[in-house]
Amino acid sequence: MGKTFVEKILDAPCGAIVFRKPNIVLTHDNTASIKKTFENMGGTKLSNPNQALVVLDHNAPPTNAKLATQYQNIRDFVNDQGIKKFYDVGNGICHQIMSYHAEPGMIIVGSDSHTCTAGAFNALAAGIDRTESAGIWKKGETWFRVPETIKVVLHGELPKGVYAKDLSLHIIGMIGSAGANYNSIEYHGEGVKTLSISQRMTLANLASEMGAKNAVFPPDEVLAEFYGRDAIEGIWADDDAEYIRSIEINLSELFPLVAAPHHVDNVKALSEVQGLELNQGLIGTCTNGRLEDLRIAAEVLKGKQVKAGFQLLIIPASKEIYMQAMEEGILKTLMDAGAQVLATSCGPCLGTGQGIPADGYRVISTANRNFKGRMGNKESEIYLASPAAVAISSVYGKITDPRGIEANDKFEFSKTQNNTIEVGENDNRRIGNVWNYTDANDLNTDQMFAGNLTYNVLSSDGEAIMPYLFEGFDPNFSKNVQKGDIILAGDNFGCGSSREHPAVGLAYAGVQAIIVKSVNRIFYRSSVNQGLLLIVHPEAVDAYKPGDEVKLDTENGKIQVGDKSFSFAPLPGKLKEVIDQKGLVNWIKNN
Repeated sequence: MGKTFVEKILDAPCGAIVFRKPNIVLTHDNTASIKKTFENMGGTKLSNPNQALVVLDHNAPPTNAKLATQYQNIRDFVNDQGIKKFYDVGNGICHQIMSYHAEPGMIIVGSDSHTCTAGAFNALAAGIDRTESAGIWKKGETWFRVPETIKVVLHGELPKGVYAKDLSLHIIGMIGSAGANYNSIEYHGEGVKTLSISQRMTLANLASEMGAKNAVFPPDEVLAEFYGRDAIEGIWADDDAEYIRSIEINLSELFPLVAAPHHVDNVKALSEVQGLELNQGLIGTCTNGRLEDLRIAAEVLKGKQVKAGFQLLIIPASKEIYMQAMEEGILKTLMDAGAQVLATSCGPCLGTGQGIPADGYRVISTANRNFKGRMGNKESEIYLASPAAVAISSVYGKITDPRGIEANDKFEFSKTQNNTIEVGENDNRRIGNVWNYTDANDLNTDQMFAGNLTYNVLSSDGEAIMPYLFEGFDPNFSKNVQKGDIILAGDNFGCGSSREHPAVGLAYAGVQAIIVKSVNRIFYRSSVNQGLLLIVHPEAVDAYKPGDEVKLDTENGKIQVGDKSFSFAPLPGKLKEVIDQKGLVNWIKNN
């Protein structure tokens, strides 16, 4: 039997746990917090400064004195450690900067969930958390579970007015935000050759919104041309590799889509929501802030005007793109149309910089997430769409088809969408020592710990995290959680960013275990790294009735729910050691 891309690059079969040394370890503004964890591990000097890539981008330029001081501390650390791959404020968003360093066949990890963007360059690129990043600084390696792979075969070519963003949303809508959980995604077929590197970066970027570990493209002539080479050597799957699932897509049949509030897999044909009034648009971010995206927007807006009162924000993904857009006259076209060009940063995407929407605003954005409160205001709504759709919608102040037509054929996904629960102020989900979130699917990290607090509270400071823990969906949780409590929850628990604050807070609170139907990959890693036991067992969750006593026997792998007993598989050796020693910091200290 042949091997998939990940089986080849990690040199192990599906399901194996292996330790490997990444070529690149990406960190950004969270470097300040990672430095603290590194020191708690006993670290003084990075084991390999050449692995480190540090980019200041998420709050750039810093929006308060505390963040500005953190930035200066990061600069001092970079100088002290001899880190050469450092990009200060204004150089670009980290995933765009990665395009300067990624090479075919590399293993790349980063303390950001969208590190998977680098899969466009035939690299294994995956997000990790802050504690794990500190561990690599100290030891030079980290653990990988070799994932099963989904094969996506592309035929044909995207029609005019349809873009890589629409293709990504099509796949997300088809399989759901947990449909590729802990899987690798390989893109195959003659349709791949019709996609530019910019489009491939968009597709790889949004793999994290499907729950995937990574997405990857072949080392073909399109990639060789990007590098200015006649040919490139890389790694690719064998023809007879085995896949967990195969999906065939005819690109020529696709049409514009949007992800409606408040979840990325709440995907609709744009025509279903066409005419919906809007207040603000955003073109940029690590998903769609490349030169090709800005060209598309400028082509749409040339000779037109943004509707009066509508706020259209443009954020180039890097300084290089910004300057190219100036030289080509793209920025002039956009600004003549009434757009505002902001500094190169992540900014409003996660609600930390300029461009946070007002109460009641309806936003259309090229970003990658539309969780409630994602852009810094939970009283607003976010629709995700292509740069062309955002641009033309800004002219009319309502959702508008970039192809200039008013309707499509009816388009439906079989998956039930957007079924995350909203827990009210007076809704106490704790019975005995059990928190009952069994009817809650897609509980995301923004609900568990708000994104705009990420850089104001150190991820290693459990006490400071506690007042905000789970505040976005159960304000009673942080007030009432006790040591020894057990959490039961639904599917795709912990989806969203690589933010480790929730796992740190739960471990600090002394939560005994989390039992879920399924879990987001990075949240699972964060739980292990914090010594927090997380068990995936849908049968046990389904068996629970309010008031049932839940008991765990970790030595024998047993869960008792009321009068029913269930078995679960033990963790592999080294990961069990991390849990037993209450987290990766202690494990590294002791080893």
